[in-house]
Amino acid sequence: MMAESAMDGGETNGKDEQNEGKDGEDAGVGGLSDAQREVLERCLHALKHAKNDSHILAALLLITRLCPANQLDQSTLRRIFEAVGLNLPARLLVTAIRGSSESSGLAPNELLSLGTALLAALTTDPEMAYKPQLLTTIPILLQILSNQQKQEDNNQAGETMGSLRGQNSESNFVKSEQNGDGASTQNGQSTTQSFTKIDEAIAADCYQVLFSVCALPLGPEQLLNRGAVRALCQAVEQNQTLSHEKGIPLLGCLLSGKTKEKAWSKNPAELFNLLTKLTKNFTQTSEKDKLEMCTKLVQFLPPIGSNLENEKLKDIACQIWGVLRPMLQSKLTPKQIGPVLVLGACLLDVCGWEAVGPPKFCCLLVNRACVEVRMGLEEPPGNQLSPETQQTLTGCYRIMEAAMEQACVTGTSAPAQGTVSGLSLQQSRQVLEVLQEAFSAVIYHLQQVDQSRYGDPFIFATFRSLCSWLAEETSCLKEEVTALLPFLIGYCRSHINDDGEQTGLSDWMNQSVNGERAGWTGKEPLRYLLPALCHLSAEDIPRKQLLSLDTPQLLVGFLSQSWSFLKEQSPAQRDPSLETACSALLNFTVTEPQRVRSDPCFRVLETLLSEALPVLVHKPSLLVLAANFCTLGLMIGRLRNKTDSVDSSHRRLLSCSLRFLRGTLTPGSDSCPATVSPAWGRCWDEVAELWRLSVQALGSCVRTQPWIISLIRDEGWLKHMLTTLGQSTALPDEDTQNALEEALCAVADQCQLCKQEIHTAMKTDKGGLSCMTNLKRLAAAK
Repeated sequence: MMAESAMDGGETNGKDEQNEGKDGEDAGVGGLSDAQREVLERCLHALKHAKNDSHILAALLLITRLCPANQLDQSTLRRIFEAVGLNLPARLLVTAIRGSSESSGLAPNELLSLGTALLAALTTDPEMAYKPQLLTTIPILLQILSNQQKQEDNNQAGETMGSLRGQNSESNFVKSEQNGDGASTQNGQSTTQSFTKIDEAIAADCYQVLFSVCALPLGPEQLLNRGAVRALCQAVEQNQTLSHEKGIPLLGCLLSGKTKEKAWSKNPAELFNLLTKLTKNFTQTSEKDKLEMCTKLVQFLPPIGSNLENEKLKDIACQIWGVLRPMLQSKLTPKQIGPVLVLGACLLDVCGWEAVGPPKFCCLLVNRACVEVRMGLEEPPGNQLSPETQQTLTGCYRIMEAAMEQACVTGTSAPAQGTVSGLSLQQSRQVLEVLQEAFSAVIYHLQQVDQSRYGDPFIFATFRSLCSWLAEETSCLKEEVTALLPFLIGYCRSHINDDGEQTGLSDWMNQSVNGERAGWTGKEPLRYLLPALCHLSAEDIPRKQLLSLDTPQLLVGFLSQSWSFLKEQSPAQRDPSLETACSALLNFTVTEPQRVRSDPCFRVLETLLSEALPVLVHKPSLLVLAANFCTLGLMIGRLRNKTDSVDSSHRRLLSCSLRFLRGTLTPGSDSCPATVSPAWGRCWDEVAELWRLSVQALGSCVRTQPWIISLIRDEGWLKHMLTTLGQSTALPDEDTQNALEEALCAVADQCQLCKQEIHTAMKTDKGGLSCMTNLKRLAAAK
C-alpha cells in the first residue's frame, strides 16, 4: 500500500543508509547516527516551511527512507507528526471523495490510501488524536467504511474543507473547479467519487483512527455525535470490508459504557436490526462459536427500560434463551459457563422472566448461578478472584436478585408482568433454600474484606447483591447478618464520606452487568442498605448493634446531603431512598426514646425537618416525603418535657406540621362521610398510616407541652377539624377516626376553652363528632 511506503516503506533502504552513516560515527539518541539526525533536522525544517503538499510529501518520503520509524523515539516521532500536521491527510481524503484526481496526479484510491495511512500513523500519538482537525475527518472515514450516498459524501467533504480553510494554505490537490453543490466537475460531468468496496488496508487504517479516538476519555461521545453508530451499522448490514472483524467490536465499545443509552435513543432501528442479525448468527453458529458470541451479544442488548416494542424484543430474547437452555443443561467448565450466565443475567435485566422458559428451567438457572457463587466465594481467605470469575459472579448476583424478587411474589393473586408463570410453592421454597446457601457464602466473603478493598467494584457488586436479599429476607441467618453489620455500616460510611471520588466505582457503575443509569454519588451503598435497615432497626438485637455503630448519625447525614441536592432540582423528582431513611429513623424514635433525647444527631435532624417541611408542603410531587418529615418531626417532638426550652426551629416545625395535616380531610356533602382531599388521595395508601401517627404524636405533644394549644388554635387546625367533622356523617375509616379522636381528646383535656368549643360543635354535629364516644364523654364532663 502506498501509505505504508510513506510512513514505514523504504525501511530496507533506510537501513542501508543508516549503516553507511555509522562509519566512524556513534549512534545518536533514538538509534540514529549523527549524520542521520542532521538530515532529519533538515527534513523537519523543510516540512515546516513547505509551500505545498508536494513538498511535504517529498520531505516525508526522504525521512522514511533515511530514518525508519522503528528507530525513532517518541519525541522525534511527535515532531514529525506535528510538522506534517492533520490538515494534509484531511485534504487528501477530501480530494479523493470529490474525485478531483487530475490536479493531484493520483487516483482516488491512492489518495485514500495515503490519507488514511497518515491519519492512522498520527493517531498512534494520543495527543494527536485529541486534535480538532482529526475529529473533522471522522464523518468522512465513516462514510468510506459504510459506503454512504454520493451526495452525503460530498456534503461531508465540503464541511471538512470549510473547517480546514484558514488553518493552512489551500492544497494544490483541491484547486479543481466546483459546481454549486460543492462537487468537482470535469467536462461538465459530476466526478464525485463513490467507493463500492474499499481496499482492506484502507479500511484497517480507518478503523485504526476510530479506535484511537474511541480510546480517549471523551472519545465514544465524539464518535457518537458524528454518526458513528449509524454508519457502522450500515457497514455491517452491507458486509463492507472489515465491518465484522473491526466494525462490530468498535460498536461494542460504543455500547458498553456511558454512551450506550444515548446510542440506543438516537439509533434504535439500526441497533435493533443489528441485534436481530447477531441473534440469527448466534442461533446458527457452531457450539464453540456460541460460547464466544455470548460475550459479544451482551454488549448489543438494549439498555434497561428502552422504548423498543415489547413483542419484538421478547422474540429476540426467546431466540437467545432457546440457545442458552441446552447450553445450561449440558456440562460446562467454570470458564465456559461464565459468559452464558452473564448473558442470561443481562436478558433478565432487559426482558424479565417471561421469555426464559418453563419454571423447571428457571429453577435450574438459579441453581447454577448459586453453585457458581458458592464455588467462587467459599475459597480460603487471601485467594484472589480472577477478573473473569468476578464478571461471572456479578452476573450470577443479578440472577439471584431477580430470583429473590420472583420467589417473594409467588402465591400472590396477580403476579407482576415478566415473572415466572406456574412456579409452584414447593419450587419457590427450593429457590429460597439455594439462595440462602449462596448468600451465606456472600456473607462469608464479605467478612474477609478489609478497608483497603472498599474501593473494589466487585466488593460493591457483592455488597449490593446481599442488600437485595436483606431487603426481602431478614428472618434467615440473623446471627451472621448481625455480626456483619460493622462491615455493612462501615462500608456505607466510607463511601458517603469520600463521595466515591477515589474509589473508581463511577465508571464501573456504568459498565457493570447491571449498570446503573444514574451517576455515582457515593451514597449508593447506603441507598441499597436502607430497606434492610428498616427491618433490622425494628428488631431488638440488630437495633442495639446499629446504635453502637452510630447508625442514626449516618442516616441523618444522608438525609441532609440528599435534601440539599433535592431542593435544587426543578422540577423536584421523588427519591424513595429519603422516605426509607425516614422509616428507619422512625423505628429508632419509637423504640429508643432515651437515645433520641441524648443523641445530638436528633437535634440536627429536627433543625433539618423544620427547614425542609415548609418547602415540601408546596411540592405536590413530594407529598410522601413531606408526610414522612412531618411524622418524624412530631414523633421526636413528643419526647420533649415541659421544662424543655422552646426554640424557633421546633416552633416552626410544629406550625408547618399543623398546616400540613389540616389539608388532609374535606367535609362530606349531603350527609356524606368526610373524604380525603384530592392532593392526599393520590397517595393515601402510602401516607395514611403516617398521617395517623402524626395526629397521634400531636396529641402526645399537647400533653407534654401545653403551650402547643395556642399554636393549634392560631393555625386554625382545631377549627378546621371541628368544621369538617361537624359537616360529615363519619370519617373515611375507623383507624383515621381513632387517631383523630385521640388528638382531640388530648386538646380537650389540656384546654378548657377548646373543650367548650368541641362541646358547642357537637350540638350541630351531623355524626362525625358524635361517633367519637370518648371525646363526647370528655366534652360533656364539667
